[in-house]
Amino acid sequence: MSDIAAPPAKLLIVDDESAQMAALCDTLEHEGYVTTGFTSAKEALATLRTQKFDLLLTDLMMPEMDGITLLRAAQQVDGNLVGIVMTGHGAIDTAVEAMKVGALDYILKPFKLSAILPVLARALSVRWLRMENEELQQRVGERTAALEAANKDLQAANKELESFSYSVSHDLRAPLRAIDGFSKILVADHAPQLSAEAQKMLGTVSANARRMGQLIDDLLAFSRLSHRPISKQRVKAAALVQQVLDELHREREGRQVEVRVEPLPDCMGDPSLLKQVWVNLLSNAFKFTRRRERALIEIGCQEQQDEKVYVVRDNGAGFDMAYVGKLFGVFQRLHRSDEFEGTGAGLAIVQRIIQRHGGRIWVEAALDQGATFYFALPP
Repeated sequence: MSDIAAPPAKLLIVDDESAQMAALCDTLEHEGYVTTGFTSAKEALATLRTQKFDLLLTDLMMPEMDGITLLRAAQQVDGNLVGIVMTGHGAIDTAVEAMKVGALDYILKPFKLSAILPVLARALSVRWLRMENEELQQRVGERTAALEAANKDLQAANKELESFSYSVSHDLRAPLRAIDGFSKILVADHAPQLSAEAQKMLGTVSANARRMGQLIDDLLAFSRLSHRPISKQRVKAAALVQQVLDELHREREGRQVEVRVEPLPDCMGDPSLLKQVWVNLLSNAFKFTRRRERALIEIGCQEQQDEKVYVVRDNGAGFDMAYVGKLFGVFQRLHRSDEFEGTGAGLAIVQRIIQRHGGRIWVEAALDQGATFYFALPP
């Protein structure tokens, strides 16, 4: 399929000497241009206000209006119009002045076709570039306006979410505390009158109320991450990991757990948010190795040119990689709650934190063979 030919360029030619104007029009018509000629600069300007032209070729010295004045007026009508001035050898200085006020080039009289055609080709290239730039600016403006509108909608949605989160926190916490509290009171004060089955049911009610409370806490924590400002600074990763391990010491009590920590380079990030990342990943490592006689947790880093990749590896329960797409979803769990506790929000929070730092996170795992989490941060 052949390309569609571009329409011929339209030239507006102005010269008070009618014979030269007519000759130039005829010559350029034979070269494939569409020409419109005038001996009056005012008539040419009036036509320009009603028709579109690609190039303006104007004589410099004209009695009614000189070429520089015409060029200025023409470019006020069409800012993308490219102007070329025509002059004799004795007025080259004036032609240079015309270029300073907007003319792209000049043509010397008497005309030579071999000199005119390259000037016209160059001028048309400039014309098309100007038009493409104008179109691009218009698209950018439209896109910017759309993004600003979307941003306003997003800000409104965030405010609604924040209001909803507050409502959830305020309106649901109180009844949940009441359910949990009264369930415990019933068991404590009326145990002799309650059967073992009734006491078990009340324990289930209380446990589920606490679980719902934890779900609410995790939901609020996740929603707040979207608009919490990030305060980046140099973070000593080794010290931060050691702090988290010290806080999680109870997870190791009564167990054979080996924790291997390789040298960890510093990184740039928000210390409190990155601590949440390490707390979630290491808590999971301790939790999912709980059934191992000898648990092994390895922490390290792979430094690359454009990022630092931190690694947390365990030999725990692992999971089937067929379900990896669900792993970072909010409240998505790959293990039953009676096997391992938790709400399923931790990894969603981790992913959100890493993404807000401009990084990425991924995992490799196999069922009953452990899991390896990687998260990369910019240097």
